Amino acid sequence: MIGSRTRDIRRWLTASIVAVGLAIPVTVVSSSSAQTAAPAIGAAAAPMVTRLADTELDPRALYFVSYDGLVNNASFQQDAILTYAGHQYAAWYTSTNRRPVIARRQLPSGAWQTLQLPHSLTTNDSHNVISLGVSPSDGRLHVAMDTHNSRIFYVKSEAGLVTDAASRTWVASRFGAVQRALDGLDLGSITYPQFAITPDQRLQLSYRTGGSGNGTNELAEYDGSAWRALGRWSSATGNWNQHGATSTRRNMYLHGLTYGPNGRLHAAFTWREQNAAVMCNRGGLSNHDTGYVYSDDRGRTWRNNAGQQVGTTGGTLVSVTSPGHVVDPINADHALINQESQTVDSTGQPHVIISYVPGRFGQCVTNFTSQRRASGRAFHLVRNAQGTWRKIEIPVALNAFGRSQIVLDRSDNAYVVLPFGRIVSASKASGWTDWTQQFDGAGLNAFGEVVVDRSRVATEGVLSILYQRRSSGTTPSPIRVVDFRLE
Repeated sequence: MIGSRTRDIRRWLTASIVAVGLAIPVTVVSSSSAQTAAPAIGAAAAPMVTRLADTELDPRALYFVSYDGLVNNASFQQDAILTYAGHQYAAWYTSTNRRPVIARRQLPSGAWQTLQLPHSLTTNDSHNVISLGVSPSDGRLHVAMDTHNSRIFYVKSEAGLVTDAASRTWVASRFGAVQRALDGLDLGSITYPQFAITPDQRLQLSYRTGGSGNGTNELAEYDGSAWRALGRWSSATGNWNQHGATSTRRNMYLHGLTYGPNGRLHAAFTWREQNAAVMCNRGGLSNHDTGYVYSDDRGRTWRNNAGQQVGTTGGTLVSVTSPGHVVDPINADHALINQESQTVDSTGQPHVIISYVPGRFGQCVTNFTSQRRASGRAFHLVRNAQGTWRKIEIPVALNAFGRSQIVLDRSDNAYVVLPFGRIVSASKASGWTDWTQQFDGAGLNAFGEVVVDRSRVATEGVLSILYQRRSSGTTPSPIRVVDFRLE
């Protein structure tokens, strides 16, 4: 922990650097212009973090590398670790029998309790993650897992398990049978199940149907008694052109689905094209552009950045040709990654993390894995109340293929957890321009991507990071949770 004198000196130095104009410039992106702006004079120093604890959940968690990731830690899990009503919950696969383990602890520092669900991971595929959700209306914990272009494996707990956790033992018999549908609602073959709680306390499930380069996003909703399908809201069709080639099929990759304090549902995303000829080299990645839409009616209709309706769930779909949805144009030559991270601040404005290989390292990526590791950089995008998006590069090299996670504290200061568990932060007072590394990941030996508990940040000001230690081959390794107090 840094003492108050050191803290004061550091704030003075940061303010001085900003005052003499040495801070990193900010790129402002809007539908009509792009310009460079400097951070505010005299801005406060980036907020620091204090490491509180690091606890082991399983010494022998399942380990294999697939699609450059682990099945227990993937950026698109929403959520693998979450807090609700004073208890924290986490999920992973153990190596002993490949079963999903669901754990809980009473906060702030209770012992972890674990149970195993009667299922075994079907394949060594890092897409087949576990996602957790809570339905506030009946106090159930929901588990969606083990799916990649296949039917879901789904389990839900008895009513009241999370709302009355203190009086309920943590045993597998409190969960129902493993299903291949949502209580009879057959979703077909899906990928990327992600839960979100609506303003009226319903639970939604987002998922993709179809495959990479030819898929659509859909929503289902649970009202406390039954699931129902809301339908598709993104389109796979439409023409997109680059390098003299045309792609007619794609899929939308979400950076998240996040409800803000005013009930607005935010969705930032990138597109992936099916036709690799639109890239400068087939060793690249056919992702392009950062798109953004929002919904003020719980995902029934969708509007672009300017507020124009561009989609209706179950009707007219958001597509690559929808007007006004691109807020940061990037072509398909820079290894732009899909499914990174987003959050919403206390004023209701979205913050998004994206990463790619900037043009100063070349205008044509020929090997997206190696070049992202060598030259990839993360960028922070934030929208203001007038609808203008601002973008700034985070001045810490990724040195990794994988993605980063963003959270905001209760004062809207931003913290980004980079691969390997490194933490950088920026203050709201600076306009999120004073990005500084606060933790270098020392001692974690984290594989790469990690996942975070956003709900605990909101309720307690504590950042919990679920990570797995690096191993080799299929040798099991510990999965752990490290906690940081946010300044």
